[in-house]
Amino acid sequence: MINGISLFSNVGIDELYFRKYGINIVVSNELLPKRCQFYKHIYPDVDMVCGDITEQSIFCKLIELYQKNKCDFLLATPPCQGMSQAGKMNKNDERNKLIIDTIKFIKQTQPTNIIIENVPQILNFSIPLNNTYTKIVDYIHSELEPLGYYINYGVLNAADYNTPQQRKRAIFLISKLRKWEFPNKNKQITVRDVIGELPSLESGQTSKIQYHYAKKHKDEHVLWMKHTPTGKTALDNEIFYPQKDGRKIKGYNTTYKRMEWDKPAPTITMCNGGISSQNNVHPGNLMDNGLYSDARVLTILELMRLTGIPDNWNIPTWASDNFIRQVIGEAFPPKFAATLLTTMPIGQI
Repeated sequence: MINGISLFSNVGIDELYFRKYGINIVVSNELLPKRCQFYKHIYPDVDMVCGDITEQSIFCKLIELYQKNKCDFLLATPPCQGMSQAGKMNKNDERNKLIIDTIKFIKQTQPTNIIIENVPQILNFSIPLNNTYTKIVDYIHSELEPLGYYINYGVLNAADYNTPQQRKRAIFLISKLRKWEFPNKNKQITVRDVIGELPSLESGQTSKIQYHYAKKHKDEHVLWMKHTPTGKTALDNEIFYPQKDGRKIKGYNTTYKRMEWDKPAPTITMCNGGISSQNNVHPGNLMDNGLYSDARVLTILELMRLTGIPDNWNIPTWASDNFIRQVIGEAFPPKFAATLLTTMPIGQI
């Protein structure tokens, strides 16, 4: 078993299966206190350092714990909102520069194997360094290759790696041993495969299954979606379309939209609780009355399954539904992350 550290840990979703593949995360870091508390609930034995890694005291504490625990693996998932297409694509967003702190940590600790995960835009993004803008990819190469690291990177889709969700991410596999190859792709898993047997629920309904209860929605949203077929958007409805003051709402064709049964789910975002947001509505089934069932967003259990989180995930009782939905929407899908470990180089430097 190899001890490791997780930086920018969220609530630890990405490392749920790591121990099965020989990685024991023993130190972690997260900025937001509620996420730290959630993480500690799931992983009570891990040294969670809660605070800003850009602060010297936090950074030094992480170095100290890394060395004390004889770690030799690093997982880093720095916040990506400044580079994400779902955000403002702000090249001056301070969060973009957290990659600098990540590389600084690597240079001081030199783990044998490293995974860095981020949005695909990172591969073309630049950050301000020494009074000029430098591409992040070039920066990583220039800092780590002189230390003997092999760097393999590319855009991978979670749907190709044991996860029933389309989620493209930039993955850096970095090793001191040899080139860390990407795993072979797996057969894609569909929405039907993982949530198809769950009981149908309408807005506000509950079931006897843990975490499988439906969010309550506005009556007009329910009406529009009941008339919306599987895989379609209510914006295309001839009569029961999204409207305000009698006028049809204009929007992207990914809004007010049902998922499809026989494909992986679209990317689950932080806004997964809104019918009017991106691709959030349950696929539904055609009923005898000509309407479609499940006029609602996904339940927390359905979100978990489509992210690759086990049904027995130990959610703390104090966590609100909105908070749970948010951390799932920001997660690095755990089976995707774990599959990368199957090709990790092992051996002596």
